[in-house]
Amino acid sequence: MMKRIWALFQARNLEFLRDRSTLAWNLLLPFLLVFGLAVLFSGDGRPLFKAGVIAAGAVDAPLDQQLHPFLATRHVEFYRVPDSALGSAIQKVGRHQVDMLLDLRPGQMQYWVNEASTNGYFLQQLLQADNNPPLQASSVEGEQIRYVDWVVPGILGMNIMFSCLFGVGYVIVRYRKSGYLKRLNATPISATEFLLAQMLSRLVLVVFFTVIVFAGCHLLLHFVVEGSYLNLLIVLVLGTFALIALGLVVAARVKSEELAGGLLNLLTWPMLLLSGVWFSMEGSPAWLQWVSQLSPLTHLLEAMRAIMLDGAGLADIWANLAVLGGMSVLFLLLGAWLFQWTER
Repeated sequence: MMKRIWALFQARNLEFLRDRSTLAWNLLLPFLLVFGLAVLFSGDGRPLFKAGVIAAGAVDAPLDQQLHPFLATRHVEFYRVPDSALGSAIQKVGRHQVDMLLDLRPGQMQYWVNEASTNGYFLQQLLQADNNPPLQASSVEGEQIRYVDWVVPGILGMNIMFSCLFGVGYVIVRYRKSGYLKRLNATPISATEFLLAQMLSRLVLVVFFTVIVFAGCHLLLHFVVEGSYLNLLIVLVLGTFALIALGLVVAARVKSEELAGGLLNLLTWPMLLLSGVWFSMEGSPAWLQWVSQLSPLTHLLEAMRAIMLDGAGLADIWANLAVLGGMSVLFLLLGAWLFQWTER
């Protein structure tokens, strides 16, 4: 028995080591992840708090602590907010995207916090300990958003992303490796028909189970849904389709399950970090925010949060819908063009 186990052990090791593409990804992927995390969280570590500041001067001018001693507080990320964006910045405080908003313009000298925010409470305590010159306190208007209200779309989006990418990409690679696709190729079924069937099957399953999870969590947590459930379903379907099509691109030619897993992880981790699943990208470097817009998950979450938290209609999120639709078509065409039935 031990000889058989040893023989299988050796065979699997040789199979893995001889697959150069898989071996390369297993060596390269950890390096890329570490490098990416080092770029994202470089410096003294990610600040504990985030505060927007409206102040006199150019938008790109550095914030001088002479404006107010509070700006010298460590572990708080202060970033400038344009005067014209005051209304949207206050809204972001209410949505837990920003912990505090300071208006340090002459004659204004006030700040806004969300009284339901834990971070906002601690920032307010720190500010009041060194509130000279004094700033007038203001609470965000309207219904205050809890953190759970903001994070629920992120958790649902994360689950959708994993289900779509691995549910399509990994499965098709396994079909190819087992010879199932080779047998299908001998039938009258075309590549387009096979891929559409796979995508529609995964689409129905992901949407169905996401609706069930959404309804169950809503009953337990009573999170905010200001907009239309129908609009939310439309966004869910379109975003899910875009992510499925992206998984199809990965699986179009890959013949190794290990390589497919590496490529899919290479896609999912940056999207988890940059798409606003757990924390807002507000105040991040402009180039990082630009990169985040390349992810379909970013547009899915932005549209979902706009509907759930702000009551937005389809006309208000047309840009996100257009990007998701364009990505769906692009990924589908690219995947169909690259698709390969058998290993070569």
